[in-house]
Amino acid sequence: MSELATTEPESPQDPAFTVHLNGSGGTLKGWVVVDTLYDGLAMGGVRMTPGVTEEEVAGLARDMTQKFTLAGLPIGGAKGGIVSDGTDREETFRTFGRTVKPLLHGGIHLGIDMGVTPADRAVFFAEAGYDPRYRLGAPDMPIDWRTYYEPLIDCTGHGVGVAAVTALEANQTESARVVVQGFGAVGRAVARFLEDRGHVIVGVADVDGTISADRLPVADLLAVTDEFGRIDRTRLPQHVTVSAEPDAWLDVDADLLVLAAQKHALNADNAHRLRAGLVVEGGNIASTAEAREKLRASGSFLVPGVIANIGGAGSAALAVTRVVPFDLGSQARKEWVFDWVGDCVRRNTRDLMEIAAERPGDPLPELLDVRGKERG
Repeated sequence: MSELATTEPESPQDPAFTVHLNGSGGTLKGWVVVDTLYDGLAMGGVRMTPGVTEEEVAGLARDMTQKFTLAGLPIGGAKGGIVSDGTDREETFRTFGRTVKPLLHGGIHLGIDMGVTPADRAVFFAEAGYDPRYRLGAPDMPIDWRTYYEPLIDCTGHGVGVAAVTALEANQTESARVVVQGFGAVGRAVARFLEDRGHVIVGVADVDGTISADRLPVADLLAVTDEFGRIDRTRLPQHVTVSAEPDAWLDVDADLLVLAAQKHALNADNAHRLRAGLVVEGGNIASTAEAREKLRASGSFLVPGVIANIGGAGSAALAVTRVVPFDLGSQARKEWVFDWVGDCVRRNTRDLMEIAAERPGDPLPELLDVRGKERG
């Protein structure tokens, strides 16, 4: 069996191509799905979980296409997936790097996603001999990838926070009660962002359940949360309610729900429990189509992840496409990227709400069509 096996699309709705990863010089099972190419370029993160599927990777790649279309960035969408529980991860990523080497050097930039760390990315970049600073037909990046990207770690949370504040302002909600489902890097950044702007965090969910109170002090929660987003229940502030019931975050009375954890957290089986009138997706594929339809029918509004969750992907794409002004100093460059992400999210959120107010049904396809024509 070949190390890289490709399948071509059968219809325009299919990805541009799918590569089945069988491993070069080692055992590997996975896929790289290139949903679209723009001027020969595509990009997206790599997800590693024991249960990741080709269908999931294809859906994530389509999300990347939509993100870049909405952001007006000149690059297509792609995504990688590795079936693994993380055992022997260095060898896994060495094998991955050797296997995807022709893709990386051919214009398919692969980054990090669930289960893959910056250290893992460094391993597969090195094994492939790939350096994003250099690409034929493009000016060189004057700094290395980690120097550029690591200061932007909270950029995704910043964009999600901007989406939430923009929608709340449109609804004239000055001090919202907020539930954050997922307390990893994105969830923590959003919680800080919203509290700093006068909103009240009343519920937070992690892998062990849901914590709620009339007001949860974000700084105190951050102090007892590990790097993986797990909150130490033995060190919680007083007067909080702790529940291990499934999806208990849906039962907390709130104006805004931020979905910043697993895929399909909001689905047809639990959407009826939603209390919040506004939902913002801080993660990828955080809700199902059936759940979104139920939300629209009930009068709730959802800002999808392809709008709100652009920070990380957009930051990377700005560098890969050489749009970011590298002549700026480190802090000024970071501020430029954060401002760019905020402006992009704010514009798309406002336009999505305007379309929704004028016409019934899902407003996203119309906005994608508009942005696609603007990008050309």
